[in-house]
Amino acid sequence: MKNITPEELYQIIGKNVAKYRKAKEMSQLDLSLLMGYKSVSVVSGSEVCYKNKHFNLEQLLKIAQILEVDLCDFFAIES
Repeated sequence: MKNITPEELYQIIGKNVAKYRKAKEMSQLDLSLLMGYKSVSVVSGSEVCYKNKHFNLEQLLKIAQILEVDLCDFFAIES
């Protein structure tokens, strides 16, 4: 992996979560509800790193299980 900042990593993860969520034709609200949240703010904010929001490991594990993807897929850097 090339040298990146934590902020860049959070952006990569957010973009990848959004990509896999959209591939499953799932809305941000649907994903939020399945994760146990009552609003879309966690998912929407973390996908775009709004105000430094980002997913934590527990959230990423839940998302990977819900979307049926490998947890490592969220860390992939697209060229």
